[in-house]
Amino acid sequence: MLKLYYHPLASFCHKVLIPLYENGTGFEPIIVDFGNPDSAAAFRAVWPMAKMPVLVDAERGATVAESTIVIEYLDAFHPGPVRFVPDDADAAWRVRFWDRFFDHYVHEPMQRIVADELRPQGKRDPFGVEQAKASLVEAYGHLESELGEKTWIAGEDFSLGDCAAAPALMYGHTLVPIGKNQKRLRAYYGRLLTRPSIARVFSEAEPYFRFFPLPDKPVLTPPDV
Repeated sequence: MLKLYYHPLASFCHKVLIPLYENGTGFEPIIVDFGNPDSAAAFRAVWPMAKMPVLVDAERGATVAESTIVIEYLDAFHPGPVRFVPDDADAAWRVRFWDRFFDHYVHEPMQRIVADELRPQGKRDPFGVEQAKASLVEAYGHLESELGEKTWIAGEDFSLGDCAAAPALMYGHTLVPIGKNQKRLRAYYGRLLTRPSIARVFSEAEPYFRFFPLPDKPVLTPPDV
């Protein structure tokens, strides 16, 4: 049995839950509560860096951290009908590129905005927040130009890139809405929201949205195109 240490509100945890649900991979979910000293200590004993998600594969004696690596590990050692990184080298680098794009250019600025809200008064960085918002706008523009007629980010097959896209865009769109004129990106985001594995992840996260630290909470209704 695999064990996944995660939290239902955490976006990088969503990224790993998607492929687990996509392939019906069995696992034991372990919610990490950093507000509970026992829970936090138990997680640090598994992974001293204490960053979620972490997958533990007892049968293989493997503790696997970092969301992208966890998905590639599942692809290699616990494969299912959906493969998240294709065997073809040319297709594989494109999938990995989009995974990195969403993590660096959508996920990371989104998290900077959220993290700033958690800072104490007098320690906030409004200029940094504006930079992060501008980065999201720039990323949306690039995505709109690159999507074309593709169903998923790297083509017609759902992949690692789409696992990265879903939580990044869900929270990103909450903070900086995708432009009404960005019809391809809005349609793509709508397809992500309605894919069963992603819908399940976000449905499980929804009760925790009240803890999202900004006034506007995530909304799971696909945007108008």
